[in-house]
Amino acid sequence: MDARIPISILPEPSALTAALAGGKPAALVTLAPPGPLPAGAVSAVSFEAGVTAHAVACACCQGRSPAAQALDRLFQARVRGQSGWFDRVLVLDEDGAGAAVRTALAEDALAAARFRLV
Repeated sequence: MDARIPISILPEPSALTAALAGGKPAALVTLAPPGPLPAGAVSAVSFEAGVTAHAVACACCQGRSPAAQALDRLFQARVRGQSGWFDRVLVLDEDGAGAAVRTALAEDALAAARFRLV
């Protein structure tokens, strides 16, 4: 059994509605701030460069990609009860967002320990 949270990368925004309607509660990851949550999403996060949860150059964020840090913020919100509970993550593959998440999962040990691609 793999307890990591599954991540699906959606090829285009039009696939989002069907993906949200077809399964367990989902969180949404976008490149830019997502705005209002679409129906079916319980949480959302973006990985804009320069958005961190800690002070500049903190030891836990130093050297981590914006995508890895966004996944970290998403996971922390889930476990702290600051977002709705989700069982999966949907990534809108816009302007390289999917590639950034794939790279984060391949190169960031913390992201890979919490999430997996499906």
